[in-house]
Amino acid sequence: MNTVHRHGLVVAKELDDFIALEATPGTGISADEFWAGFAAIVRDLTPRNRELLAKREALQTRIDAWHTEHRAKPHDASAYKAFLQEIGYLLPEGRDFAIRTANVDAEIARIAGPQLVVPMT
Repeated sequence: MNTVHRHGLVVAKELDDFIALEATPGTGISADEFWAGFAAIVRDLTPRNRELLAKREALQTRIDAWHTEHRAKPHDASAYKAFLQEIGYLLPEGRDFAIRTANVDAEIARIAGPQLVVPMT
């Protein structure tokens, strides 16, 4: 695979070409500005992403062990739920909340149903 270096990232040449030739023209953002901003986001979020992946791995290890320990027993849904709550996989339900929006297209705001129609052809 052909790659290029952009602001500390190693990027597939095809993606770099897409950003430069198709995605950024006409947006007021140069390809270099895009890559600089994207690289900053990657640098900022990488530590948090690693933390979340480690947490997911720890949870999965505990869940796998639970299933191994209980494989010969009939499934006990309440015990399993209690276990998932104990390890922090299931959290208590939060308080009720409401979401308000502004400047929503009338079609989306007032007409119930699918908003995207994709022709078969």
